[in-house]
Amino acid sequence: MGAAQDKLVDGLYGLGWAGVKKLPEPAAVALGRRIADFAWKRRGKSVLRLESNLARVVPDAGPEQLRELSQAGMRSYMRYWMESFRLPTMDPKRFGTDVEFQDEHLLREALDSGRGVVVALPHLANWDLAGAWAIGHMGAPFTTVAERLKPETLYDRFVAYRESLGMEVLPHSGGAAFGTLARRLRSGGLVCLVADRDLSASGVEVDFFGSTARMPAGPALLAQQTGAVLLPATLHYGHTPKMYGRIHPEVEVPKAGTRAEKTTAMTQAVADAFAWGIARHPEDWHMLQRLWLDDLEERTQ
Repeated sequence: MGAAQDKLVDGLYGLGWAGVKKLPEPAAVALGRRIADFAWKRRGKSVLRLESNLARVVPDAGPEQLRELSQAGMRSYMRYWMESFRLPTMDPKRFGTDVEFQDEHLLREALDSGRGVVVALPHLANWDLAGAWAIGHMGAPFTTVAERLKPETLYDRFVAYRESLGMEVLPHSGGAAFGTLARRLRSGGLVCLVADRDLSASGVEVDFFGSTARMPAGPALLAQQTGAVLLPATLHYGHTPKMYGRIHPEVEVPKAGTRAEKTTAMTQAVADAFAWGIARHPEDWHMLQRLWLDDLEERTQ
């Protein structure tokens, strides 16, 4: 991406943050739907990849159902963006009414235990809204990691946006970020990580909807090294403005096995929780990139 294109992309995102948050909520919802439908009708690479991913989640779906799912998926994805642009101006009291979590007590009890808590989420619905709920409704500020985006100014916007909501945001820079997360957990803090895609060499291979994918080792390793509680969480949208979620039971550290074996078992358990939520609400899974290893192999051939 060249400097001119970087500047254009950053400017468009800046326009979104500046403009959409000023719109009345119904207007923002309608705008998001129009943009989603326009993108879906163009049938670009991201839409086709979303459809391909959804075909693994709903293997019995025919072409027409997959097209309907991908359209719903693009609408859900744009809803995420419209909400995210508006989050900094939203009344924090709404987080307690617009967001509902099943088994919320599991998170509360884990926080009260003082062990530190790692919440692992997939790209379902609006994970930023879930974070705002944790801060505004649960009174639980947390630390997270953000992937460095191009251009740098865009990454800076994302960090400033999330910090404005009360999150501590670390750059995704390997050991430095891991060490800070471990310190936060040892002091009884909360760490939230989006953890359904890791194409690095350190990713853990898991069975995901019947095929092999890689997911981050970080949540499992942090739980092992710090004694923190590892809780998967899944989300889904209801009618605007409602979002629902579930806190899944703790993924415990196996009593036997090597560190690698324990990490693999724990990451598979997290993947299974993610699959449970994604299978029930595939239209809210915003996975517009390649995920499964055989899809990656096709690209390199």
